[in-house]
Amino acid sequence: MSLVNQFKNGLARSKTGFIGRLGKLFSSGEVNDEFYEELEEILISGDVGVETTLKLVGELKEDAKNLKYQEREQVKSLLLEKLTNLLTSGREEPVASEKPHVILLVGVNGSGKTTSAAKLANLYRTAGKNVLLVAGDTFRAAAIEQLEIWSERAGVELIKQQPGSDPSALFFDAMNSARARDIDVVIGDTAGRLHNKFNLMEELKKVYRVVGRCLEGAPHQVLLVVDATTGQNAVSQARSFNEALPVSGLILTKLDGTARGGIVISIGDSLGIPVRYIGTGEKMEDLAPFDPALFARALLET
Repeated sequence: MSLVNQFKNGLARSKTGFIGRLGKLFSSGEVNDEFYEELEEILISGDVGVETTLKLVGELKEDAKNLKYQEREQVKSLLLEKLTNLLTSGREEPVASEKPHVILLVGVNGSGKTTSAAKLANLYRTAGKNVLLVAGDTFRAAAIEQLEIWSERAGVELIKQQPGSDPSALFFDAMNSARARDIDVVIGDTAGRLHNKFNLMEELKKVYRVVGRCLEGAPHQVLLVVDATTGQNAVSQARSFNEALPVSGLILTKLDGTARGGIVISIGDSLGIPVRYIGTGEKMEDLAPFDPALFARALLET
């Protein structure tokens, strides 16, 4: 399945809401104040966010006026360009100077973090990489068991310890094992909830420091996993985690479960953290590298 079709399938629920309304708006009629007001209302209702929407529509209106655009199809093309540029910002990925390339997945429980770790491992394995998964959410026995099942499906190795063990010690062992075995990519799951937010963030910071001591420059990516169905709360989560760790990208899950796919635009604009992958289903292959241009097309081409 092509990426654009994967995005469209993942946004299927939005077709009857957010995207469907955008399609109708751009189908016919003149470009006037009522058009822009309706566009604002549709974008806000689609979880694009008030601040991002007002900025986006304001720029669109000004540019369309300067270019003397009078057809809605022309304005649609301009919006497509603006969305693509907005979502492309800051997308250069860090590259490890030596193996392994280390990726930490962080996020709250229930966001799809553990399954995303396995799906990401599957993507790298499919690309010919030797991958090691780390069951770093040692505070939940269910998370360890879940990742063990998914790692078998993905055909990648897993390193784990008993529930309740020290996650930093586990990552220390995992890093040493990966370097000794010439592993290409290490993908670590982490805890999503301790008994309070402060303890969670301190535990994640400790894991981050330990990984860095094992390999200079690591972890090379900290990917925050957020649930698209939580709407603007996903933006708040991203801010919170980014204060504790240098979040380098996002994995947006459950995009197939929301009729408001505009959350991708809101996160990209308000936080400046690029979306790296989107989850569009429950199957192993339902994790796609995020392509801004294709995603913008999927939003606007009905």
